[in-house]
Amino acid sequence: MADQPVFQRVLLKLSGEALLGESQFGISKEVLEFLAGELIGAHGLSVELGVVLGGGNIFRGVSKSAQGMDRVQADYMGMLATVMNSLALQDALERRGLPTRVMSAINMPQVAEPYIRRRAIRHLEKGRVVIFAAGTGNPYFSTDTAAALRAEEIGAQALMKATMVDGVYDSDPKTNPQAVKFDHLTYDEVLARHLAVMDATAISLARDNHLPIIVFDLLQPGNIKKVLLGENIGSRVEG
Repeated sequence: MADQPVFQRVLLKLSGEALLGESQFGISKEVLEFLAGELIGAHGLSVELGVVLGGGNIFRGVSKSAQGMDRVQADYMGMLATVMNSLALQDALERRGLPTRVMSAINMPQVAEPYIRRRAIRHLEKGRVVIFAAGTGNPYFSTDTAAALRAEEIGAQALMKATMVDGVYDSDPKTNPQAVKFDHLTYDEVLARHLAVMDATAISLARDNHLPIIVFDLLQPGNIKKVLLGENIGSRVEG
């Protein structure tokens, strides 16, 4: 493992479900505080950090609660859920002294800056954590796709996908004890095997722009920092 980070700028994708903790709905204060500590530790390496949060702990456009709703309307509700999560993370980080900016793809100037690429890059260069909210601002696109898109726009060197398991498996390791973990995969292998890394649009976007994706366990203390320092953990998708 290197003493210095192997990346200078990264985009971290976090699922909304990760914020649930032991709850069935909403945001766990304990998980939020843990995540804030992990991000502060990573920021201490002088790495420029962008973050995209999902909204599944509050509302997802493809969830059971959205059944019967107009898909576009449901997706916009999901985008608003990501804004709520982003504001909660911003609060947790700034209470511990880490400057942040929430930038929203949906215009809501009372609570977040509008997403402007050059402004986002400037915030990163000034050492602020930039939290990209409201997905792409368009229905039918997931926050996975938003993460891949924002990573490309800001020139991130890697897309770090923090999940509830320690990498990519050929089946769900929570239900199949015989599931096999992959250390390395190509984008085409992920697509051909229909592996649950990110959705196909996000994988294709990463492939077309040669953006490596590193999948790892969010809730293992120190993992974000380990990935930044080049330690071989989780699963890596590239090539």
